[in-house]
Amino acid sequence: MALLYERICAHVLEQLRRGALRPGDRVPSEMELAAQFGVSRITSKRSLEVLREAGLVERVRGKGTFVVRRLPDLTDLTVPLRQTPRREARSIALIVPSMSEAFGLDLFNAIEERCTEHGVQLVVRRTHGRQTDEEKAVDSLVATVDGLIVFPVYGDFYNASLLRQVLDGFPVVLVDRHLSGIPVAAVLTDNVAAARALTTRLLDQGHEHIAFVSPPPVNTSSIEDRLEGFRSAFTGRGRPHELIDLRSTIPGSTTTESVHAEMDVIRAFRDRMPEVTAYVACEYNLARMVDRALGGDRVVACFDSPGDSIGGPPYLYVRQNELEMGHRAVDLLLAQLRGEPVPNISYVPFELVEAET
Repeated sequence: MALLYERICAHVLEQLRRGALRPGDRVPSEMELAAQFGVSRITSKRSLEVLREAGLVERVRGKGTFVVRRLPDLTDLTVPLRQTPRREARSIALIVPSMSEAFGLDLFNAIEERCTEHGVQLVVRRTHGRQTDEEKAVDSLVATVDGLIVFPVYGDFYNASLLRQVLDGFPVVLVDRHLSGIPVAAVLTDNVAAARALTTRLLDQGHEHIAFVSPPPVNTSSIEDRLEGFRSAFTGRGRPHELIDLRSTIPGSTTTESVHAEMDVIRAFRDRMPEVTAYVACEYNLARMVDRALGGDRVVACFDSPGDSIGGPPYLYVRQNELEMGHRAVDLLLAQLRGEPVPNISYVPFELVEAET
């Protein structure tokens, strides 16, 4: 998939080969290219910078961009054009829905620690789980920082501003989630394997009927993958059940009324499915809600837990390696800025933590 700025570079290169643009000719401005190709000015600016680095154009302060007087041999030039490495990062931004001791706080500390090691300033924006706030944060920060680390919000649709930056080639690393089919670096737990291991542990403990509990998983890769892992654990044994339309624990959606209403939904599910003896919640706050709704008479397991730090309930849970996730996210972003190739998916280890009785 060609990046957006590469489309502009390919167009200008073709114009040069056909003679539509000749040495000394003025090249369309950032604004003109942005309008012509329907892209942001950041994208068109980058395309002109890449063309300059390839020795095809020169930028004259106050006048514009012009084809160089002596063009190199265009015969073997192909897009993407050879670029000089990016400069070292001076600042990066972390965009997160929220942070808690269950998940997020250790991730932030790890990112801050790695940035300090490299002398990089860290800017933090919280989106409170709102996609509109995430889009505003992305749009406002790309002009002032060298790269983005993004913990995407829950959503039925991908963030258009984030996708635009990814396709433009702006340095971005996602944490906790990935975007299916989109070429962007992501650092996360192997949620399929982790959910399978968690569910298998419950099956091994003798639970034959187990329910997976979550918000609607569509377009939220962490939930989609956990649901896939849950289902895959039942090959030849046990029976899966699902309650996957709860929304009250999504950041920005939690109210007293919504929590009480969904606790009633959970109790109604239990009454319909009394054979279910264990519940796998996709995250800690939902596990607590399930436990409260059912009065503690069912086994609950989950992803993430503050554990002993705040005396949380003793659930069997998946502990994600937030330290490794944060460190690796910064390392991958800095590698991008140095012009080095990075993988689309980087998995960090996880472990199962037994419930304390």
